[in-house]
This record gives sequence, structure tokens and C-alpha cells, in this order.
Amino acid sequence: MGLKRVDYDRTQHAGYAKGRRLLPVSRRSWLRAFREHAGNRRITTVVDVGSGTGRFTPALADEFGADVIGVEPSARMREVAHVESSHPLVTYVPGHAAELPLDDASADLALMFLVWHHVPDKPAAARELARVMAPGARLLMATTLADRLKDLLLYRYFPRTREIDAEVFPTLGETVNVFADAGFAHTGLAEVHHRSADSLAEYAGRQRMRALSVYEHLSEEEYRDGLAALEADAAAETAPRPIEAECDLLAFTRV
Repeated sequence: MGLKRVDYDRTQHAGYAKGRRLLPVSRRSWLRAFREHAGNRRITTVVDVGSGTGRFTPALADEFGADVIGVEPSARMREVAHVESSHPLVTYVPGHAAELPLDDASADLALMFLVWHHVPDKPAAARELARVMAPGARLLMATTLADRLKDLLLYRYFPRTREIDAEVFPTLGETVNVFADAGFAHTGLAEVHHRSADSLAEYAGRQRMRALSVYEHLSEEEYRDGLAALEADAAAETAPRPIEAECDLLAFTRV
């Protein structure tokens, strides 16, 4: 298919913070999972790779009581983060996964949250993460996996998004192999229960913001038709139900 790369400076930054805002229940679920898989070493420095608008960056600082460096290549996303996700222990800096502005062996924990599929040179990024992470440090990666696609509501209204995800995201085996070659051991795979909206109406409102990068690969007609069907069902909803799904969290240890 040859999908184009998503330019967050051009399109995604505007509605991302609101469209991808974490519900408190989901933030708690993820932080609980991060804590569980972070290992036993003392954590003083965390790197949030692809930190975006800072959805998790301040929460990581609070959870671990550590300095957190949010590394984000998009200047516009960093601008939003500085305004909406500031924290005394958080610093946002330019950079990307294959060129991190950190010293060797300086990070005790790294997070990549729905970032891995955007990384063009995955082996180079894995080697760079190995460079900046201390021996025994954990890398936590929340990602979709092509061979473990979930039954997402998104696929019901925008059917081609499932096909796109199957192409964009790597498999579990491919991901484990890339990190093994760079000096990481695969030490965990968990499913985290994520609530993206408390009702279909709220979910529809989020989709109107086009904050999912997969929409950049749909035609305007596909997006418009899917949104219209979603909004019609949302208007007919009489008893609000939460929109939930399981999400994969991978853990790797720097050996």
C-alpha cells in the first residue's frame, strides 16, 4: 500500500490533546501496569519517547517521583505539551527514537506509548534505546501488534482502518527480534484495559477531532461516511455505555 508518514506538525497537533485525552480510569490502569512492569531498580530518570502533547509525561513524574524527559520530534506537539502538560520534574526536548538527547546509560525507565509504528528505522531506534538505558533498566512499549489486533469499535465504523493497522504495525515476533538484536530481553506482555470514552456520544466527539493518525490514510469519503454512521448511532444511544478495549503492553529489559 505504501502508506505515507504522518506529519504531526501539519495535521495532528491541533486536536490531539483533546481527542486523545486520557480518562482518569484509563490513566490509573496504565500507571498500575507501568509500575508492575518497571522492574525493581531505583528509578530516578525516565524518558518518554515520542511524548507528543504530554499525555503521560507528568503522570510518569508523579508515579515514580523521577525526572522525566519527554522526547518529541514535532515542534507543534511540544508547544502544546509545554502549555497543557507542564510539570516541575518534566523537560520536553526535540529528538526522535533513533537520536535521543540523553547520555549513555542514563535512563532507568523508558516509555513508548503508541509510537513504535511511527519509527522509520526500528533497528537504529532499538540500538539508540540500548545506548541510553542503564543495564537492567526496563523499556515499556504500548503498541498495536499486527498479529494481535483487537476487536476495536473503530473498525466497525471505519472498516479499512483494520487493514491499515495490519500493514502499519509489526508483529510480536518482529518486535521482539528487533530488540533482541539490540541487547534487550523480552520480559513481559500484558493486556491493559483501556477506556477511551464513557459513551458513544463522547467517542463520536473524539473522532470528530481526527486525533487518530490512521485517519490520515483514509479518503475523505471513508472518514465522512464512517463518522456519519457513528454519529447516527450515538444520537440513538439511550443508555450510555463505555467504549473499552484491551491494549498490549510489552516490557523489555536492557541486558
